[in-house]
Amino acid sequence: MTQTDTIDAVQDMLASQGYVCGRALATVVFLSLKLGRPLFLEGEAGVGKTEIAKALAAGLGRRLIRLQCYEGLDASTAVYEWNFPAQMVAIRTAEAAGGADRSTLRTELFSDEFLVERPLLQAMRPDTHGAPVLLIDELDRTDEPFEAFLLEALSDFQVTIPELGTVQAPEPPIVIVTSNRTREVHDALKRRCLYHWVDYPDFDREIEILHARAPEAAETLSREVVAFVQRLRTEDLFKKPGVAETIDWAKCLLALDVINLSPEVIGDTLGAILKYQDDIQKLQGSEAKRILDEAKATLEPA
Repeated sequence: MTQTDTIDAVQDMLASQGYVCGRALATVVFLSLKLGRPLFLEGEAGVGKTEIAKALAAGLGRRLIRLQCYEGLDASTAVYEWNFPAQMVAIRTAEAAGGADRSTLRTELFSDEFLVERPLLQAMRPDTHGAPVLLIDELDRTDEPFEAFLLEALSDFQVTIPELGTVQAPEPPIVIVTSNRTREVHDALKRRCLYHWVDYPDFDREIEILHARAPEAAETLSREVVAFVQRLRTEDLFKKPGVAETIDWAKCLLALDVINLSPEVIGDTLGAILKYQDDIQKLQGSEAKRILDEAKATLEPA
């Protein structure tokens, strides 16, 4: 039995890389691997969408190729570009040597020697360790023309370079697409993927995650941290803290040798869990104590 033969095996493999997930997410990952379908993950920032690609690559021993999306990203930037400075040097060298046949020179200039491979093209190349994990991160930051381009790339797992022809993956990469849902991604692209909404974890699951990612944190502190963050997510904030912030905050508290949460400690370290000044201001004064008291109340035995 391999690491991906069953849903439980996938869940255990991810856990071995410090990624704790529920059965529903493990199931959709299993199906994505089994069927060779891209996996589309949506959810708030910081809930672990990017981390699952990293955990998959590490667990399977595959190369991780990341395409970080942004506004204005186009196909040529995501696939390849030509090394123009090197091409100019080659042209000048040929001229200094007495010139060369134009067609021969053109063939040499537009060859693999001068090709700069970007993530999508890299993902189509053969790899001795097996198909790489291609992470297309924060697709919602791009625009519709780039989405349209991805439709062909994800359907046929091939890209076209006009000067060289079509490059098709000998083995389709394992594709993880993420979105923070700042805008809706077109249905045509979603239909080519398996879909899963990654939500904030419940208390027990977040404790498991914190134990995996910050095992040195004492049980009491871990429970207080998770309870406070979970209570904080119910407040009217511009940006609710994700699991990533829970882990960061716990590590900050450990670095400060904190044993138990207090309003003073919370006030000093809010920048680890809240990233907007308006949100931080809301927790000044008695608000931090109120939320801490409510969080601790949930930890008391019934």
